[in-house]
Amino acid sequence: MSTMKIKKGDTVKVIAGKDKDKEGKVVAVDKKNGKVTVEKVNIITKHTKPSAANQNGGIIQKEAPIDVSNVMYLHNGKATRIGFKVEDGKKVRVAKSTGEVIDK
Repeated sequence: MSTMKIKKGDTVKVIAGKDKDKEGKVVAVDKKNGKVTVEKVNIITKHTKPSAANQNGGIIQKEAPIDVSNVMYLHNGKATRIGFKVEDGKKVRVAKSTGEVIDK
């Protein structure tokens, strides 16, 4: 797969699926499978057995990964595509809508 344009810590907007139009911060990125986990988006209910970490077990709610194609980077409150540009010998991400550099 090519380079992931979304990184951990980015603010993204969901553009497809049951959580469409929700916004959140990227918690984890799975480059191999092309998935991202966004906080408070794609919440699933999981039944867990009692363990050392969770003495009681029971039903917990957690975020599940969502495909990277279903999210867009938020730049100044607007969803935008991301491109790459070489600046001062470094490859940086650029917002397509404004042309501004994302990575400082």
